[in-house]
Amino acid sequence: MQDSPSRFSSRAPFPQPLDRVAIALMLVLAILTGIVLWSGERTAPRVREFNWQGKHVGADDTAFVLTFSRPMDHASVEENLRITPPMPGKISWAGRRMAFTPTLPLPYGTAFEVQLQGGKDQFGKLGNSRATMRPFTGQFRTRDRAFAYIGVQGEEAGRLVLYNLTRQQKQILTPPELVVMDFKPYPLGDRILFSASERANQNQGMLAQKLYTVTTGIQVDPPAQLDQPNQSAVSRSQSDTPGQMTLLLDSDPYQNLKFDLSNDGRIIVVQRVNRNDPADFGPWILRQGEQPQPLKGEPGGDFLITPDSNSLAIAQGQGLAILPLQPDAKPLDFLPKFGMVLNFSQDGSLAAMVKFNADRTRSLYLVSNQGTQKELLRTTGSILSGQFGPTKQVLYVLLTELTTVGDLYREQPYLAVIDLKTGQKTALLKLPEQREIQVSLAPDGLGVLFDQTVAPEATDSTTSSPGGGKDIANSRLWLLPLDPANPSVAAQPELLPLAGLRPRWLP
Repeated sequence: MQDSPSRFSSRAPFPQPLDRVAIALMLVLAILTGIVLWSGERTAPRVREFNWQGKHVGADDTAFVLTFSRPMDHASVEENLRITPPMPGKISWAGRRMAFTPTLPLPYGTAFEVQLQGGKDQFGKLGNSRATMRPFTGQFRTRDRAFAYIGVQGEEAGRLVLYNLTRQQKQILTPPELVVMDFKPYPLGDRILFSASERANQNQGMLAQKLYTVTTGIQVDPPAQLDQPNQSAVSRSQSDTPGQMTLLLDSDPYQNLKFDLSNDGRIIVVQRVNRNDPADFGPWILRQGEQPQPLKGEPGGDFLITPDSNSLAIAQGQGLAILPLQPDAKPLDFLPKFGMVLNFSQDGSLAAMVKFNADRTRSLYLVSNQGTQKELLRTTGSILSGQFGPTKQVLYVLLTELTTVGDLYREQPYLAVIDLKTGQKTALLKLPEQREIQVSLAPDGLGVLFDQTVAPEATDSTTSSPGGGKDIANSRLWLLPLDPANPSVAAQPELLPLAGLRPRWLP
């Protein structure tokens, strides 16, 4: 009897129809892959992304990036890159990404075009048209040159005024019933934080400053920062209509004094004093969407929020304390040598601080985040303010020179620039002798704004000075042009057709 076939035979069955189809497809795909690899990529390389395309670029934007579809020959790309108007800069590479970092600040109010053609694929053969990239053209523009000031005459008196130099437009932002005392622009220039009291109360000698925001009508579309993929951390306005006001902080029962705004626009620190208990005073923190909270601890004097928006540098006792912006938090550091911080560089790596010496002189120091301290100058006069240039190579300072005429002491204010590498100081301009003077360096480093008040005569109709100071008859605004490539040389100042106080550039 013949045995029947075993159900578990070890002989492999002949491939089924579906298996034959799969094997055929794999063979075809392998052949096609080999052909592609042998013949090379047939599409031309191209610029896949330009991070400044169509954006409004500001002083905080340090570099633009071109991302290519394939690895590129670096030399061919760099030789064929054209920027109009010309822009000096440095190029660096990371894989398929090329970064261009301007070595000088970009002038505000300028449109730029980036062109690139003739760049070669890194692995393509010279002379092979397939290795030449597709021509690329991109456009971007810098933000408008604009500043705000407090008006002193006519319908502008005591009101916040915006002037756009790029568009030659002027806009009164605040209503006539408020008298503006001080202000600070938000990082995108779309809003301004300001303190103001009602005009009727000020006329009666009552100072009840409240904190407000007002929209400027400026809408900026910034590129994403290279170390910050999105702009969600920057507070911005949703309104493109100028003059839209919001009350942030009332004046009851606390009187609001000095304030500062963080670089991300989300934190405000206000010096407040209780009207019923003068011993209850100190800085309060106001976060976006939250109730104000006191920063408990030893009361302090002048202060600045650090550029990272996380800490507060405040004068306390015989030094400077660095406090975290959290209620009841312990100080991060204490610098007993210094009595005042003038300013920080934009990236927070440098600070300009003042030391009050035992011989009644004052010293200006450059302090780095690495702990180094360098004395830049010593003076018998005053050190009023300081601002770092956009490239961090110079420091513009407002100083006074103390002179004596008989038994009288006079302080002559002047603007100077200090080379931070050599320490050399160069006087740029003598300024008018007045009790208060505001100096503001443009974000692109191309000019300095300052005001010049005019004392009233007995028969003049005067305007009350913001802050409760002496009355003024008029105040002129001046613009001093600068050259960032040669900061020790300044042109003649230009008188602007504007009457105002405390001019301040928008970022």
